[in-house]
Amino acid sequence: MGDKNFWNAAFFDKETSYLHFPTFHGELSADISFLFKTTASSGVFLENLGIKDFIRIELSSSTRVVFSFDVGNGPLEVHVESMVPLNDNRWHRVRAERNVKEASLRLDGLPVATQEAPADGHLHLQLNSQLFIGGTASRQKGFRGCIRSLQLNGVPLDLEERAEITPGVQPGCPGHCSSYGSLCQNQGRCVERASGFHCDCDLSAHTGAFCRTELSASFQSGTSLRYTFKEPYELSRNSSALPSSIYSELTLRGENVSLTFRTNQSPALLLYVSSYYTQYLALLINKHDTLEVRYKLDSSRDAEVLKSKVKSLADGELHTVTLRRLTDSVSLQIDQNPREDFNLTSDGEFNGIKSLVLGRVHDSEDLDPDLSRLASLGFSGCLSVVRFNSISPLKAALLHPDSSPVTISGPLLQSSCGSSAAANPYAAENTHHLSGVIAVVIFVIVTVLAITARFLYRRKETYRNQEVKGVKQEDSQDFHFNNQTDPQNVSSENPKEYFI
Repeated sequence: MGDKNFWNAAFFDKETSYLHFPTFHGELSADISFLFKTTASSGVFLENLGIKDFIRIELSSSTRVVFSFDVGNGPLEVHVESMVPLNDNRWHRVRAERNVKEASLRLDGLPVATQEAPADGHLHLQLNSQLFIGGTASRQKGFRGCIRSLQLNGVPLDLEERAEITPGVQPGCPGHCSSYGSLCQNQGRCVERASGFHCDCDLSAHTGAFCRTELSASFQSGTSLRYTFKEPYELSRNSSALPSSIYSELTLRGENVSLTFRTNQSPALLLYVSSYYTQYLALLINKHDTLEVRYKLDSSRDAEVLKSKVKSLADGELHTVTLRRLTDSVSLQIDQNPREDFNLTSDGEFNGIKSLVLGRVHDSEDLDPDLSRLASLGFSGCLSVVRFNSISPLKAALLHPDSSPVTISGPLLQSSCGSSAAANPYAAENTHHLSGVIAVVIFVIVTVLAITARFLYRRKETYRNQEVKGVKQEDSQDFHFNNQTDPQNVSSENPKEYFI
């Protein structure tokens, strides 16, 4: 992944191994950068010799990098000391620069070290031998480890191509995951490659290069997503026939369940897991807008109801639920609220699990009456990054509907509703409604002001006409009222005069 030059690397497994390239031409200026990773305490990264001149970059101890050269004025050295060991098998960045005025050396994010050039003296760096990478022609200790992304004056060197034809040096670099494996998030697995690594998101409910992209879908009341677990006869026939990332074992003594949701519906069923033995697990929002977990692990007894104390979950905001069970111990966490712990009275075995359903449950005849009614209502809202143990049913339905054991009925639309940055659709509805009310109020106020202004203007004109023309009030054709007439009645008789 990433730029080819960025991951272009070579692995030097012996102190005597090296790569060689044509002479480096940096007579008046040199700009050399690379990354290294090692467990050795010292070694030469790069060296090029002339008759008397030379240029060299080396790890002189486990905490020091040295940049040295000679342009005919005697050796000049710049070094950077690290507070932590550099032979920690992690990547470290080096950049060495030299011009006619000064030389500088950078190591990781440490302060740059500089050394001024002599005021009077030679300026040209004159080299005539081959450029050695990972080793030396001066019989000094070579480098053991990885070097990658090497550039000289902005030109990348193809270390891998040269390593393929050089004994003792391997193209690429093992162990990228030790440095970058933490970039694979949400149960993503780092997989080594010769030139870099990639994140395997098969066991994650997320997707994307680093398993960070949330997979969300909008559900309507008629939407049903059913994920079917392995049929009983398949276990006895061939237990390795199907990948564990898609199918689960039949009997569980514990579950890890997590999902994110957004809804205004209550009551609402969020997740339902059934079994061949009328056992089940249900995760729901009750009529009081709080979360309930219902476990029925004993077919002869009623379901055990575990109620959370966290309130107002059907508020149209984003909420994340994590449920964990190990035999009879259950823990529940909602958002950043404190974890809630419960204990079951049943034996703790969930036998013969059959299917997992998100949304409407169609075959709910084996459920308790109240749960059956709730299951038939369906779910209206958003579900995101749903995970049940190693299974991601929503991801399977959205990305692999044809190759996964999922059955979808009703509308299921992938969306960004599960992102914290996504706008709350319910808040948008309320805002739109409020905006409409405000617009109506403003229109009414403007209309009343217009009517009042026109009324006053007409009245002023009438009095002025009476004074100028001496016309009697009852002869006026514009107004049909006198001082004793009710203006409201006149308005109702001749509305065209007063409304615009």
